[in-house]
Order: sequence, then structure tokens, then C-alpha cells
Amino acid sequence: MNERVTKTINSLNKNNINAFYCETKAEVVKSIEGLLKDGAVISSGGSVSLQESGVWDLINKPCYNYLDRNKEGITPEEKTEIFKSVIGIDYYFCSANAVTEDGELLNVDGFANRISAIAFGPKKVIMVVGVNKIVKDLDEAFLRVKKIAAPKNCVRLGLNNPCVKLGHCVSLLNNDKPKFIDGCRCDTRICRNYLISALQKDKERMTVILCGEELGY
Repeated sequence: MNERVTKTINSLNKNNINAFYCETKAEVVKSIEGLLKDGAVISSGGSVSLQESGVWDLINKPCYNYLDRNKEGITPEEKTEIFKSVIGIDYYFCSANAVTEDGELLNVDGFANRISAIAFGPKKVIMVVGVNKIVKDLDEAFLRVKKIAAPKNCVRLGLNNPCVKLGHCVSLLNNDKPKFIDGCRCDTRICRNYLISALQKDKERMTVILCGEELGY
């Protein structure tokens, strides 16, 4: 664990966000398995990090009650009900778009279902974050979304937004310091709702597991 990771973990803990480090994906899965109990009610955001780490396979095991927003044949109405039902569940899993060395978590959403769950509802929120998402400060965090997270997620979701063609947000064409709200005006824009998680009131609710291997984008 290098100095930057150590600083980030210490900052997260100072912000009442439980944080610890796992060198490998396998260690991440093992640590989470030790936290969960049979029958736990679980849901999650759409997360490449969860899939790449193996956490997705873990929380989908039959011994847990996983509320699956992506199950085969689900209707838009049923998906909305799952988004609403996270209030009071035992665990909500997701990642972060960026984590700063000062212990802040930035998340950006199109529908706001993920950031709403992070902010309020589930009893526990567990974020699995690769060290590739550590940035210096919030300015770098917003740039990371515009340069990396948003374009790659648009590709994953099959959206034809300008950032797919450019490889970065259109707001960066003539400005190296755009406002976070700058960008395309597409109906399919995914950068609509923003959440910065800093000092938490309940120090037992949110946990960040930093993985030494790169995860997601």
C-alpha cells in the first residue's frame, strides 16, 4: 500500500467513512463475504467494478436476497419499484466515480437511483473502488468523470453521446477547466445528478474498500 492510498484511507476514516485496503480482487470478495449474513437483503447500482472484482457473483448467491434491477424480463415499472425498495434494506453495493485524497467520494448519475441510495435509505453502503479512481481533489474528480468515467459508461450503455466519439466530454474542447454542469444537452446524457459524500453523521453506515488492482472506470 503506497503513501497515496494510505493518505486516502486515513482521510476517509476521518470523515466517518470506514475504509480499508485489499491488495487483490480475491481479498475484496473474501472480506465482504465475512461481513454478510445468510438472508441479507441486498441491492446494488450498475457497476463494472462489482462485476470485475467478483463481488457481483457473491451478492447474487442464493443464500442472500438480492433485489436485481437487471433480471431477465423486468419491466421499467418493476425496475422503478426496486429502486424505491432499497430503503431499509441491509446492504447496498456500488462503486464511486472518484475518491479524493481528502476522503471525499464523487458519484454522478443519470437517474439518481444510485446516489439517492448512497445518501439515504439502506442500512449499510459498501463501495468497492479500485486505486485507479483516487484523485487529488474534487476538481480532478470532476475532470475524471468528463475524461474517463462518462465516456466509457456511455460506450458500455450503447449511447451515442458526443463523448463517445470524442473520448472525452464535449465541454473540454475549448476549456480545460469547465464547470461540472457543462457538457452535451442530449436526452441521453448520463451526467445529470451529482453527489459529494464527505463527513458522515453515522460512522458505521458507509464502508469503502480500496482494491490494489484497477477496477472499473
